[in-house]
Amino acid sequence: MADNFLERHYEEYEARKAAYLRKKKHMTVKVPRLPERPDDEAL
Repeated sequence: MADNFLERHYEEYEARKAAYLRKKKHMTVKVPRLPERPDDEAL
């Protein structure tokens, strides 16, 4: 295309993708914690 429509949109996509990956790299993963069991199961 004469107006570089596809190239422009691909560049915008690459910029959004890079920003997402930078943000994702610094995200923390929350691990569900199991409740602590008592040492003595009879309690």
